[in-house]
Amino acid sequence: MSYIKCNLKKVIYFNEINNYTVAVVKIKQTDIPELVDKQHVHIVGTLPELNYRTTYKFNGKYTKHNKYGDQLEVSTYEIEIPTKEEELVGFLSSDMFPIGETTAKKIVDKFKDKTLDVILNDKEKLKGIPRLSEEKINKIHNILETYQGSSKMVIEMTSLGFNNKEAMNILKKYGSNSLDKIKDNIYNLIDDMEFNFNIIDDIASNMGIIKTDDRRIEALIIYLMKELCFENGDTYLFKEDIYNKIISYVSDIDIEKLEELLILLNKKGKIVIDNDKYYLKSYYDAEEYITYRLCYLNDMKKNKIKDLENVINKLEKTNNITYDNVQKDAIMKALNNNLTIITGGPGTGKTTIIKAIVHLLRYELKAKIDDIALLAPTGRAAKKIMETTNIPAFTIHKYLGWDKERNTFMVDEYSPNPEKYIIIDEVSMIDNILMSSLLKGIRRDVKLILVGDYYQLPSVAPGQVLKDLIDSDMIDVIKLKSLYRQKEESYIPILATEIKDKDISDSFLMKKDDYNFINCSNDEVMLYIEQIVLKAINKGYTDKDIQILAPMYKSLNGIDNLNKLLQRIFNKEDPSKNELVFSDVVYRVGDKVLQLVNDPDNNVYNGDIGYISAIINSKRSVSKKNEIWVDFDGNIVTYTPDKYINIRHGYAISVHKAQGSEFPMVIMPIVNSFNRMLYNKLIYTAVTRAKKALILVGDPKSFLNGVNNERVEIRKTTLKDKIINRYCSLE
Repeated sequence: MSYIKCNLKKVIYFNEINNYTVAVVKIKQTDIPELVDKQHVHIVGTLPELNYRTTYKFNGKYTKHNKYGDQLEVSTYEIEIPTKEEELVGFLSSDMFPIGETTAKKIVDKFKDKTLDVILNDKEKLKGIPRLSEEKINKIHNILETYQGSSKMVIEMTSLGFNNKEAMNILKKYGSNSLDKIKDNIYNLIDDMEFNFNIIDDIASNMGIIKTDDRRIEALIIYLMKELCFENGDTYLFKEDIYNKIISYVSDIDIEKLEELLILLNKKGKIVIDNDKYYLKSYYDAEEYITYRLCYLNDMKKNKIKDLENVINKLEKTNNITYDNVQKDAIMKALNNNLTIITGGPGTGKTTIIKAIVHLLRYELKAKIDDIALLAPTGRAAKKIMETTNIPAFTIHKYLGWDKERNTFMVDEYSPNPEKYIIIDEVSMIDNILMSSLLKGIRRDVKLILVGDYYQLPSVAPGQVLKDLIDSDMIDVIKLKSLYRQKEESYIPILATEIKDKDISDSFLMKKDDYNFINCSNDEVMLYIEQIVLKAINKGYTDKDIQILAPMYKSLNGIDNLNKLLQRIFNKEDPSKNELVFSDVVYRVGDKVLQLVNDPDNNVYNGDIGYISAIINSKRSVSKKNEIWVDFDGNIVTYTPDKYINIRHGYAISVHKAQGSEFPMVIMPIVNSFNRMLYNKLIYTAVTRAKKALILVGDPKSFLNGVNNERVEIRKTTLKDKIINRYCSLE
């Protein structure tokens, strides 16, 4: 690691949120040969707000930046306390202290090289300096103490195992109490600053904290409760669930001790105990808030629109369309109610109804576009609803102003968004925490229309909002059952209904205009998929039209191998195309890729699909790192090596990642090696992603077993019960 001793010359950039700094410094001393004869150099890194008269020692990696030239990427730093008398005068007369150069010189002339020691440890001696009040003496003492202490604290925290950025964030959070907070209970950092339990646990172990320490067990309980809830989608647990999990980490804890700590966590407000149910506080509060807000909306006085039926009839004539009675009922209730749920499978007219509602709001009720918010959980789902209605649509995260660094929303109950009408599509994907956050971010008298498919896979995160709301039977729900695509001789929605009802007809093996099941062995699946794709390409299909869905990443016919096959078909190796290797994956210009996480800063979200537009070598890139540029429908996002984990090839993706999206052609391998992952809702969700063509490849027996496999993920939630109890208590 190289170093530079230097003074600040100029701050080019400083981010107050994360302390990322770009600055020019004046070199005093360095061990970097390239800089020995140079006066200035750029530094970058996570640093405190730098002072001009302070001498720093920055340690890090020397690089040569394409734009800025010589540069030090700072990993750690130290503050060089001045010792020479002229340096001491400059230091004490800097902007940090409330005295000028004359007074500073008088102090240094009197105490010489002991000046700083006197200020810190015997400040009363300063009273002999002319024109130096007691107030200024105390200020000088306190500033120097803080200044010196901050540097020591950062250094001590990094020696414990925190990196420089983490240490700076801790210092920003706790100030001069940082080390005391860590020593008192390092595990509090998990709640206070959202540190990962395993990171804190490793550092705690280095500090000598034993595995049976109550502070550790309390933090472990919270960590494991979160893990269990995410594994199963639950919002609460039973004591036995927690105990069975925790003994795999701490074998000698008994259930009485666990119960004692659970009660203590309840008193601290970290969990809620309701009879035999144990909730993390955030999950309990989310269910309570959803119940309160939706019941409040449901009970508000309805302002019914006069002559609405005639208005709908007029719309039918204008657009040359005929709505059946259920569709008309859905449109009327959506416009008259304060809260409406519309549910149905593919081909039942959900999109048609959304389009009609938006049209009537805009052209009959004269609502402005700014009065309407169209939302969805994913970017692709938002794009679909925007294309349907021709007005802007947003992901819920973007609508609420998600701050990735802090994992918070800028829009909340204290500063809600103003839209009067909100339509949310793909509600089955929304978890409890997100729904609670959304309800906090909208006005209290909004008209809320929730649209989704009851039978699709539930949210990845805990909860099953759509199912619980519908099952409560307390909110107006319109269930769409008629298949309108059937008139267009489409078999896909018929098959989806049969899957949902677990009543598959023999015709599922017969070729249809939009469907085919290719019966083959496990070893033949790849060969058939290759042939299918090549034939589709000859018919004019592209990789934008064709989406392969599978339930597993590994195995012979898993997503990873499928992506390698499809890359060879759609984007084979070409000397004219740049490429790079990450892990065992080759990324090439032109590749189809899938975004794996929400990244609001770059306006790209989990499930978005883009194409690699460029791969820039580190010698040519601005970051001096290898870069992958991905084009998401005109939005170019740059990925450096630390961000490569946020993408993967998107020729074949998981069924979960496909939720909220539709594709012209869907191909899905159905093989016995997938049996443990093949179940009714997953197959139903995969099938309903296909718009024009669906091809299943593999074993009919595995398909039928999967359709009949409920794998009933009976999620433990109480949202339904809370809504029912709220109304029962009012009777």
